[in-house]
Amino acid sequence: MTPEQLSQSISDVLDALVRRGDLTLADGLPARINVERPRNKEHGDYATNVALQLAKKAGTNPRELAELIAAGLRASDGVAAVDIAGPGFLNITVAAGAQGQVAGEIVAAGSSYGTNQEFAGERINLEFVSANPTGPLHLGGVRWAAVGDSLGKVFEAAGAEVTREYYFNDHGAQIDRFSRSLLASARGQAVPDDGYGGEYIADIATAVLAERPDAASLPDDEAQEVFRELGVEMMFDEIKKSLHDFGVDFDVYFHEDDLHASGAVAKAVERLGSLGVTYEKDGAIWLASEQFGDDKDRVIIKSDGAGAYFSGDLAYYLDKRERGFDRCFIMLGADHHGYIGRMMAMCAAYGDTPHVNLEIMIGQMVNLLKDGQPMRMSKRAGTVVTIDDLVGAIGVDAARYALTRYSADSNIDIDLDLWAKAGNDNPVYYVQYVAARTASILRNAADLGISIDGGSTDAGSTDFRAELLVHEKEGELLRALAEYPRIVAAAAQLREPHRVARYLENTAGAFHRFYDSCRVLPQGDEEPGDLHRARLMLVAATRQVFANGLGLLGVTAPERM
Repeated sequence: MTPEQLSQSISDVLDALVRRGDLTLADGLPARINVERPRNKEHGDYATNVALQLAKKAGTNPRELAELIAAGLRASDGVAAVDIAGPGFLNITVAAGAQGQVAGEIVAAGSSYGTNQEFAGERINLEFVSANPTGPLHLGGVRWAAVGDSLGKVFEAAGAEVTREYYFNDHGAQIDRFSRSLLASARGQAVPDDGYGGEYIADIATAVLAERPDAASLPDDEAQEVFRELGVEMMFDEIKKSLHDFGVDFDVYFHEDDLHASGAVAKAVERLGSLGVTYEKDGAIWLASEQFGDDKDRVIIKSDGAGAYFSGDLAYYLDKRERGFDRCFIMLGADHHGYIGRMMAMCAAYGDTPHVNLEIMIGQMVNLLKDGQPMRMSKRAGTVVTIDDLVGAIGVDAARYALTRYSADSNIDIDLDLWAKAGNDNPVYYVQYVAARTASILRNAADLGISIDGGSTDAGSTDFRAELLVHEKEGELLRALAEYPRIVAAAAQLREPHRVARYLENTAGAFHRFYDSCRVLPQGDEEPGDLHRARLMLVAATRQVFANGLGLLGVTAPERM
């Protein structure tokens, strides 16, 4: 019995009480009944305060209502005992068979276990990374690559249709500095004062010359344009490859210039004008954003007729909404806090709901530590630590896990020595070891002729005797596995994929305690029995949950380590 199933049983009891006339709820049954795992195992498997929540509305005292609910639950399938504590808390013990059946249900569900329909029918646009192609992807962008892709997987597990989008620009001051740096390198000149250094500049300059041998000898303006066009394309190809190797691919690469070339900016200004939220002053067009919570009104078309920087944001958001996205997420670095107010004002000016149709997430800094000291520079990039530095030091799995296991709004230090270790103090190793050990147990079981693939431990077979899983450590692991759907749902609702990582670490502990206490496979001449098969089902369920959870984090669930 999962927490969701128990919650439904409580709801069914309340419904029966209402229909019998023993309970009156003017507002109807609650949409959701919270069931929690008590900290003290002596308080049963699950606890709920539903009687305390509903008593006042029902015109009764909490303990009397708890007595009514308890009586109904005691008659429910899968419930072994119900105790009332304090003013009306319900402590519930699940029957061993019902608790053990969770393992069979997980195996039967397979990769779909833990999915839900919370965001079914919603189209979500996730814009993340979005670094201009002036150099290798730095750590801030890498963090959003890991977190953004994982959040997309979590939303997909909650039923949403997700589009991953990368917004970039190949013009502007940064690109000018990049192209001038390439040209200087090709001509054997010093890096411009405001230019980019690092080996990658020389690498790309050499690659441009291989394609256009005459590029460095062209007049300055013409040469710079060649290096801009080819250099940006080469740099962007490198960024895309690094992200692909990191397990992150985008559905859409959106070019900023397309907003201006397509007339999207003019269309956005016209739309806002028709909504009566713009005005003219000093020859410019302004958005009356202060009335929507911004700290001041914003110029959107300057007096010379050119679009202000903010006009691109107006056009891009409208473009996303007109492409049919219900929710638009933008993931930004720590230096963009001041950006939120104007963007939410823009959302409201369009008639949308801030923090619903548009959400902005801010990610904090990432620091790498080597030998206890911060890494400040990359040999190839020159001034920043890059995606390739991180992956080269600890690998893709450890890098993705390390970046995703913390809340995005917290600073993190990644100790490269720790994350490269093959030991239990390395969180990704600790979690992946469960995936590998469970796979090993299943292989050994197959060698002994014990299988759960259509065999005697099939979830629907009477040969799987779930009621035998009565050991304390079996119960602890079963309850942990049953929590997984709620963890996935919470990760989507709160936009916090790190919850999945922390859950896996806690559940890994429950698995190790089970494995240390409960022998799964027969030894010597011992014949396989019903308990062996039941425990093997529990091992298979654990393997499935870890494969599903690691998949949401973009991390592999190895079969061997």
